Amino acid sequence: MSERRPWVGDLIHDVDADRRGIVTDVRDGALWVLRAESGPGQWTSEVPERLTVVRSRHQMREPF
Repeated sequence: MSERRPWVGDLIHDVDADRRGIVTDVRDGALWVLRAESGPGQWTSEVPERLTVVRSRHQMREPF
């Protein structure tokens, strides 16, 4: 896992929601829009420090 700030396309773990998701948007640099890793569901976070990058968008393109 990485210590960098999450950005669009990154797979993250949201500590507060205790779930993984993908960053779909960052609005005004203050609101992260997240969707479920699989299946339906969307939520937001205003605390990027509580979002841990599991795989960056660049790593998501590479095979495991």
